[in-house]
Amino acid sequence: MKRFVSAILITACLWNIDNLGSHPQASLAQTQPTETLSYSFYGKQIPLNLRNDVLAVRFKAIQPRGNQPLYLQLQNDLTTRGIQGRGSMLQSNTNLQVDPLGNQLALVRIPAGARTSTRLLSNQIQQQPYVEETLPVLNLGESEDRENEDLVVLPNEIIISFAPEASEAQKQQVLKEKNLEIIRPLRFSQNRYVARSKSASGTEIITVANQLNQVSGIQSATPNFIQAISDNFVPQTNRINSSQEILDPEQVLQQRLARLPKPKDTPFSTALLPLLWHLDSTPKRGQLLPRTDIGAIASWQASQGGEGVVVAVIDSLIQWDHQDLANNIYTTDHYPDKLPGEVKGWDFSSSGQGDPDTRLSRKERDIIQPHFRRTFELSCQEMVEEYKKMALLLAQNNPDASACERGNLIKQYFRSKITSEFHGTWVSGVVAAHSPDKRGIVGVAPQAKILPIRVFGLNGEIDSVSLIEAIGYAAARDADVINLSLGGLMPNQELTEQILSVLEANPQLVIVASAGNENRSGISFPAAIPQVLSVGATNIQGERSSYSNYGKGLDIVAPGGDISRSLSGGILTTGGTGLSSLLWQGITKPDYAWGYTLDPLGNYVQVQGTSFAAPAVSGVVALMKGVNNTLNRERIMDVLEETASYQGLTLTETEQELYQSYQQARLTGEKPEEIPEFLVFPEPSSAEDYFFGRGLVNAEAAIQAVQ
Repeated sequence: MKRFVSAILITACLWNIDNLGSHPQASLAQTQPTETLSYSFYGKQIPLNLRNDVLAVRFKAIQPRGNQPLYLQLQNDLTTRGIQGRGSMLQSNTNLQVDPLGNQLALVRIPAGARTSTRLLSNQIQQQPYVEETLPVLNLGESEDRENEDLVVLPNEIIISFAPEASEAQKQQVLKEKNLEIIRPLRFSQNRYVARSKSASGTEIITVANQLNQVSGIQSATPNFIQAISDNFVPQTNRINSSQEILDPEQVLQQRLARLPKPKDTPFSTALLPLLWHLDSTPKRGQLLPRTDIGAIASWQASQGGEGVVVAVIDSLIQWDHQDLANNIYTTDHYPDKLPGEVKGWDFSSSGQGDPDTRLSRKERDIIQPHFRRTFELSCQEMVEEYKKMALLLAQNNPDASACERGNLIKQYFRSKITSEFHGTWVSGVVAAHSPDKRGIVGVAPQAKILPIRVFGLNGEIDSVSLIEAIGYAAARDADVINLSLGGLMPNQELTEQILSVLEANPQLVIVASAGNENRSGISFPAAIPQVLSVGATNIQGERSSYSNYGKGLDIVAPGGDISRSLSGGILTTGGTGLSSLLWQGITKPDYAWGYTLDPLGNYVQVQGTSFAAPAVSGVVALMKGVNNTLNRERIMDVLEETASYQGLTLTETEQELYQSYQQARLTGEKPEEIPEFLVFPEPSSAEDYFFGRGLVNAEAAIQAVQ
């Protein structure tokens, strides 16, 4: 059964890796890749390109000089001092850009025309006492948009899955023949290890992994790629717009609330409930327009709000001490196999084997705070001086913009980037926020418990090992639902097998995943994995959100928001930047709301993405299980699809025309460019099915069906 998934997954994964809008700090380099490579996924070769305009650096675990983050130390050494090594000096190059990736990595971007190469740069950088190693960087497929694609770092690590029948002697023989050594077995997984080569390095690691796939006794082998997933859950600021600063935000908020009726007869009423249109759209849309929400409020009384249900949120920073989350966090210290210090979930993104805190650490604060601080302390003109290269790029794209407009846009960019590091906090709030003082918000299942699991480091750093272990950990901690708001990952056989194994062993477990934000036909990995519930996004008007993926394999849709017209069209949820004693330490706190925040500190944000449609559905599953905890996964998925509907949903004229072209392609055998070639998901039966799956999830109807 597991091998059958190859035809279903391959092209869906290939065609749906995130390609996002422009970033102000993107490299100017337009060089071509020097080498084309590929890795194996269920017998198919997934193409990769070696980049010669970017290099990854892994730092040693040492105390930085003067407490300055090591990536900034490297930036300074490269751009102002030059780097000494083996009798030669690399001249300083002010155009080199160093960006952090997680805690221990950085990406060094080489602009076009620079008088160096990745090989020369690597040789020089490796001589520095704080550098552990340099690593090659690749990108997936054959994209021509080289500035705006996710990058892939290749370490000397291979995930090896041995066949269940392989003996210990066979395993050791394979390792010896291929000159490999085991780094460690993967936790919460069977017969799976991460190993390193004792003789190969660089891109040779891909060749070694491909060779291992031909060896008897090995089920699969894939390099432990480290991805840098871009922050595509907020709009890209690729044009000059307003500063998005709201003066006297409390007064503005109260004026908004005064115009909206409050939902009645609900056990979880809060001051901000009228703004949560994804729970009940009537306050904003009125009684005459069709509802575009999921009907959660009407289901709370019958469902007990999901009490007794555990939802694992596998994501980025989860600030579980947020006032609207703190009382709904699942504690795990009673398990006999608990990890060292484990109490409230686990951070698999940290170096080594992780740590017990999914929140922002002081080391991470030191990495992101300098940029954050400047956005509040520097004027727009000073921002242009501080970030000259970014300002130059913005001037090229917006020649009529003033310097102050460019400075404000740089501020917006950094604020957006830093607030989105707390994506996991945003997702958790959608699932199960519960304001204790009734001033904040509530989630779809306000009585459910959140199991915080972190897999993303800073700047979207994620590797396969972390995610494989996280999936197994969630099941081992008795999660009823796993939420994966992390579309756009590289297709990975080990992760696929882990998910299928966990689902097979836990027939009541439901995994919900976001369909992806690329506005493409075909859904992202891992939502493309069979038995994973894939969720697309809609807006308050009942339309498909413009970014949401669609087509074959889409199961259902839920509100994901759209803030391109107005921030109030986003999904209001818990923010992670309201950390007075940490992130804001030493910064004069603003008296205005900024970016996507509802308040000056960012305790609440208004966001968009399929990342927030998925947790809405995870919350509905929790409500269903709160009514009947004997429900198995098959029954839950059937009920969700049977009770979903197209009522309140609207197709645009463009979407109807696109569906007609799709139908024509099926009849003639001609494949439109956007249709994946080998996708064999069930054919959409209508235009509505093509763009909305089985329809908008309906919590009230689903609860009634399982009572």
